[in-house]
Amino acid sequence: MDYIKNPETIEKMSFVIIDDQVKADYGGYPTENQIEKAILRRVIHTSADFDYLDNLHISKGFIERTLKALKKGLTIITDTNMAYSGINKKVLEKMGCKIRCYISEDETARYASQAGITRSMASVIRAAEEAGPKLYVFGNAPTALFKTLEIYEKKDENLIGIIGVPVGFVGAAESKEALMTSSIPSITARGRKGGSNVAAAIVNAILYEADHRYG
Repeated sequence: MDYIKNPETIEKMSFVIIDDQVKADYGGYPTENQIEKAILRRVIHTSADFDYLDNLHISKGFIERTLKALKKGLTIITDTNMAYSGINKKVLEKMGCKIRCYISEDETARYASQAGITRSMASVIRAAEEAGPKLYVFGNAPTALFKTLEIYEKKDENLIGIIGVPVGFVGAAESKEALMTSSIPSITARGRKGGSNVAAAIVNAILYEADHRYG
């Protein structure tokens, strides 16, 4: 069988196909900002879903705020090991940043059981107790997003922002609407669509821009 095997070639060809289809079927990207275009391109690439051209919402100032924080060093908190696995660790380490996922830790399970809450909520509570600037990345758990909004209802200088794209039918759309109407800098996706792969794609698009600027 004759097929393309090189991963870089596959990615480049995919981006060309995506750009061509966006131009042909949608009249182009809904933004002239090159970083926002890169985010949309990667989200479509990982999901094969062009609905994100309409669904994805990026709050004003979020990207520049996050890029500056990455340069200084921050910790990314993910709600799933899948999102954790999909984020480029090499670039993170190069930027002097960290990434944590508390979901599978025994302490998280004990806390959740004792408090009668989800492990995702317990993970957020534990993360909030850690010092230093944080970027929360949610692709699966609406309860984690809701809990983060509760914790950071009052402005906290250590909260850089939230990438909140949980997927699902119970609380997913509602949690994202709550995020969009909050004052917290964010990227989110309206409606039920999202996922850990989408969350990781958004983070990576921003990381590659940070690496390009500061690497």
